[in-house]
Amino acid sequence: MDIAAAFPTTLDSPEHVAIAEELGYVRAWVYDTPQQSPDVWMTLALAAERTSRITIGPGVLVPHLRHPMLNAASTATLVAMAPGRVVIGFGTGFTGRRAMGYRAISWAYVKRYIQAYLGLLRGETVEWEGARMRMLHPEHGGAPRPVEVPIIIAALGPKGGQVARELDADGIYAVFVCPDFLREFADNPYLLWGTVLGDGEDPTSERVRTAAGPGWALAYHGTYEFQGPDAVRELPGGPEWLEVVQRGPQNEWHLAVHDGHCYTLNEADRAAWDAGGAGGAPRRHHDRQPRADPRADRGAGGAGRHRDRLPALWPGRAG
Repeated sequence: MDIAAAFPTTLDSPEHVAIAEELGYVRAWVYDTPQQSPDVWMTLALAAERTSRITIGPGVLVPHLRHPMLNAASTATLVAMAPGRVVIGFGTGFTGRRAMGYRAISWAYVKRYIQAYLGLLRGETVEWEGARMRMLHPEHGGAPRPVEVPIIIAALGPKGGQVARELDADGIYAVFVCPDFLREFADNPYLLWGTVLGDGEDPTSERVRTAAGPGWALAYHGTYEFQGPDAVRELPGGPEWLEVVQRGPQNEWHLAVHDGHCYTLNEADRAAWDAGGAGGAPRRHHDRQPRADPRADRGAGGAGRHRDRLPALWPGRAG
């Protein structure tokens, strides 16, 4: 099992990636959420300049946000800056689309997009939106073609799994659940949020809320988006959460849902926490717990990789 870190992108993320390298993390993912974060590629370039060993990459890119040429050129730039240390994740878009009022894009579109993107990185002439194009970058304009990077697909269901197979992806980026087809791939990050409780520490304390709360709130964000309001009402603090979300115009409820996503608790999240939702946070108990370096509490999540094709779980995050 390898341990990685995942960061909701902020202006401090390049320094956080450098700290993760110093602490021994093997990989650092940076979220692609432009509605609330600095640009993912600029952040990764700054992280590349500050590090020398850790693998870095966007976790995950949402195809509709950029033209395939832009992502191909950005990939070639990052590979030139951090050769052998780049991994690329793609998905259909959770917060990267839903926070802007869109639904997830289709897997058919994701497949066509990644095929065009990979063709560009190989130096091929590809067709996109009715036009023929090729990377024309001269020497010193990026890593020379072909540019080879591992491709990880964020897939939870069978359609995504089939696309990953057809693309011959290197792995699956798993969140919330571990699909059975995970075993078919060799490089499988599993994203997990949490914090380490001190001896006798109250799991509803302000420190725990700051450190683990943003990950805990995903239970509400994800349930709302994938199962709907009625399912949220069944959660501890769910009615209070919905009351805040639904105060404004219905065509802006998504703004209340995703505000602060994975970074801090928004007003609805705090209402659910204060109404008893914190008591529903899962906890693992160990007789002995390692004392974490306090700097590790600057991250935002964990993502692990198991070379035996199995996902790994461990405490991550921090506030």
